[in-house]
Amino acid sequence: MEEVKARAVQEMLDERSYQIDINYMIPLRASPRAVSLYSVIVDGSTIDSHLPYIGDARSVPYGGGKGLTFKEDIQSYTDKGWEKGCRTILINVKNEEDTYVYTLEVFENGDAAIHVSSQNRDNISYRGALDLDYKKDEAE
Repeated sequence: MEEVKARAVQEMLDERSYQIDINYMIPLRASPRAVSLYSVIVDGSTIDSHLPYIGDARSVPYGGGKGLTFKEDIQSYTDKGWEKGCRTILINVKNEEDTYVYTLEVFENGDAAIHVSSQNRDNISYRGALDLDYKKDEAE
């Protein structure tokens, strides 16, 4: 069963078509907390980020702006490959508010960690899992 799951994880990452469902957030200056109904979807050349944000923000629009909720084209996608059962992916993305680097760590069992850094906001991390039932066609 573990081999089947590892193969599914491998295929989704290779195809750059996957969803990571978030269940825990770790802000830089606040207590970690459980969350639900948040995700990051990578679909080829786009990233659809639906993440909660708690932290200090500098030079952002009045009211906080979009935060980490946006859909944008990926500027660069670097897959560092597998090392010790973990695959690390760096995604650079920019919108009208900020420039972001999403560092994804996806494990063979589907567990995932996301670290987001940006120019105008405190860093923040998330934990979750790859949605192994995610299908590109269903998302459209």
